[in-house]
Amino acid sequence: MIIVVLYSIGVEGLLPKAVISAYLSFFPVVVGMVKGLRSPDAMQTDLLRTYNASKPQAFWMLRLPASVPYLFASLKIGIAASLVGAIVGELPVQRGGLGARMLGGSYYGQTEQLWAALLFAAAMAAILVWLIGWIEGKTLRRMGVTP
Repeated sequence: MIIVVLYSIGVEGLLPKAVISAYLSFFPVVVGMVKGLRSPDAMQTDLLRTYNASKPQAFWMLRLPASVPYLFASLKIGIAASLVGAIVGELPVQRGGLGARMLGGSYYGQTEQLWAALLFAAAMAAILVWLIGWIEGKTLRRMGVTP
């Protein structure tokens, strides 16, 4: 519906697909980040209170570093969801892209085109999830944690 409504008011191109991808990936990342920010246990927060740390210091020294693994786990989910959103966003428009290829392949019985688009989408999702994992490994190593 977002694609159709945005196209009816003259918004075309990459923006409608980006909007769909953004809101599909936003909520998993926010939920994961909130879970990560709440992950330090009471003993760790009591230790910071004992050291008389302020709330910003507790955030930067404890909560944010503790949330990094949650962030990357939710980013992996979010990147796959945004890819699905981009593909679904191409369906109503049918002006190229993987969604249009899949729809055209299913309409006209071109199973090779359909499977090629599906396999390419799966490969792209795997590469993007691997890339997030690679960045996670570099980040955790820089933070002094071995993944």
